[in-house]
Amino acid sequence: MRILITGACGFVGRHLAQQLLDTTPDAEIHGTILPDLPYQEQQGVKVHSIDLKNALQTAQLLADLRPQHIYHLAAQAFVPRSFENPWETLENNILAQLNVILACLETKITPRMLVVSSAEIYGPVTPEELPINEDARLRPNSPYSVSKITQDMLGLQYYLSHNLPIMRARAFNHLGPGQNERFVAPDFGMQIARIEAGLQPQSIKVGDLKARRDFTDVRDIVRAYQMIVENGTPGEVYNVCSGQARSVQSLLDIMLQYSHTSIQVIVDTARLRPANIPDLRGDNTRLTKATGWQPKVPFEQTLVDVLNDCRQRIHLTNSPLN
Repeated sequence: MRILITGACGFVGRHLAQQLLDTTPDAEIHGTILPDLPYQEQQGVKVHSIDLKNALQTAQLLADLRPQHIYHLAAQAFVPRSFENPWETLENNILAQLNVILACLETKITPRMLVVSSAEIYGPVTPEELPINEDARLRPNSPYSVSKITQDMLGLQYYLSHNLPIMRARAFNHLGPGQNERFVAPDFGMQIARIEAGLQPQSIKVGDLKARRDFTDVRDIVRAYQMIVENGTPGEVYNVCSGQARSVQSLLDIMLQYSHTSIQVIVDTARLRPANIPDLRGDNTRLTKATGWQPKVPFEQTLVDVLNDCRQRIHLTNSPLN
């Protein structure tokens, strides 16, 4: 079995690679990473430096590897950045995936492929529409969500037009150790860790704490991805979510509870993003029926792991050897 993970050295990619290494030890795991992007080697994963926006390079890689499974994770995933540079997000997320699909056609391979979309495509919903299932209307309210709708529909289109065994995952918010601090949990965690280390004043800056999100541990997310690729139905789309919404306030409260010091909370208007969605909670019934997946990692444990990971990052950054 040969498996390709695009974006293998990113937050989700590294967790997925570890999941596959742990559960399919006989598989040959390959991953892509952008050229000149620094990365930490992961034993058991062969990394290929490639820009997936380059059609020729992508076609050559697929011709050389001929993978049986493809997990397409590579994307620009930070919503605020998509407002700052919309075309960058659209080009990165759409062209890279299209090149992977076209490379499969060109090399005449039919790998089981997972296209990772996002719950952001559902946009603002009313309380009556919650929890959101896969038949909900798509209402993009950011360039990022437009790019993810396009990725989602391209996956469906090439299944219908060319019978490629493509499945789609609409992932709701996920978090865990190793996530970039641009995202809410590691943002809070890094600020707390800096305060504990005496590197920041005794106050933490936050954005909208009222927003409610369906958070799932990244280690549960990648289990779902693997189960979809191995057991899902080609052409189908699956919400990947816990089915429970939690406020950002509750997330912050738990992390502060595990802090070693007293911290003041300050709302920073610069952290309030446009077109915010007040409440987002998914229905994972289709996924659980198809694969038997259920989230396993408790929310509080996830946040403890995130905070400890942030403390470790601060410790390594400020070590005398650095």
